[in-house]
Amino acid sequence: MPPRHAHSEDRTAQGSPSRTTHETSRSPSAPSRALDATQRPGPARRGWQHRQSRAWINTGRARACERPKKPTAAASRTMADTGDVAAAAEASARPAGSSSTQPLAGRVAIVTGASRGIGRAIATHLSSLGASLVLGYAARADEAGALAASLPRAVAVRADVSDEAGARSLFDAADEAFGGAHILVASAGVLDDTYPAVAGTATEAFDRVLAVNLRGAFLCLREAANRLRRGGGGRIVAVTSSVVGSLPPRFGAYTASKAAVEALVRTMAKELGGTRVTANCVAPGATATDMFFKGKSEAMVRHAVETNPMQRLGEPGDIAPVVGFLCTDAAEWVNGQVIRANGGYV
Repeated sequence: MPPRHAHSEDRTAQGSPSRTTHETSRSPSAPSRALDATQRPGPARRGWQHRQSRAWINTGRARACERPKKPTAAASRTMADTGDVAAAAEASARPAGSSSTQPLAGRVAIVTGASRGIGRAIATHLSSLGASLVLGYAARADEAGALAASLPRAVAVRADVSDEAGARSLFDAADEAFGGAHILVASAGVLDDTYPAVAGTATEAFDRVLAVNLRGAFLCLREAANRLRRGGGGRIVAVTSSVVGSLPPRFGAYTASKAAVEALVRTMAKELGGTRVTANCVAPGATATDMFFKGKSEAMVRHAVETNPMQRLGEPGDIAPVVGFLCTDAAEWVNGQVIRANGGYV
């Protein structure tokens, strides 16, 4: 049987010696694309918003609204006082210097698998929301360095997440560069691009996929549970996959690794009770990255498009704002969940 090979993209694991490399430079931040409650339709509109050709189209219709009664003077004073208290509470909950367009100002995020693909899009988006970044990467030093140089506050760190010392080095870098981390986004991953059935999966290929996708995620999640800031703003987001729901043939090792990570994260959400550190997963569907295209025929790609209700592949930019929202204070009540961002694929 010919050897099976695992292809990796945007992963913070590659069997290289664990070492830390810092590269920092400044440039203007990218525009924010946060999922904000203020972007929802107002009270005079309803209906779903659908995304077509990268634009938002509101398909709702206006509804009649009953004219509210004019409040009494006493009621007005009470409402004003309540509003003042709510505004003060909201302001005190935000980090210093933050705003509605920079909800992560003053916070530090570690993103693994940040040199390319979904991880890179997530890192860029979190920076646009005001976060300082530790960019974990495996072997793409040029791409990771270029990304760090393009962001206002970022360091690139080469680390093997499947190694304990490698996972620790990411958090050590956050301590050294920014005084500690608030957010972990575990995005590193690999895939066996020969797409074998379980019966034909080589042991070495299976071990490779689980070493990065499961062991690597576990080591980073464990480090995050012990080292992220507590008391508010602590966020853990693992990037998993919608194949856990669809169970496609020839993705056995990959599906198993992502399912296990989802179980870990949902368990952690309960174990971290009282810390105000939330733990969630974002599960993309077929997304146009190098890792997705590697080893696939045109027929396989076409099938992925045709079986999606949106009739297209996802893009890294479809996933990043979902992760960004989960990292903000607005998402504190979302905890222990798996959010599938896949265009309705499953």
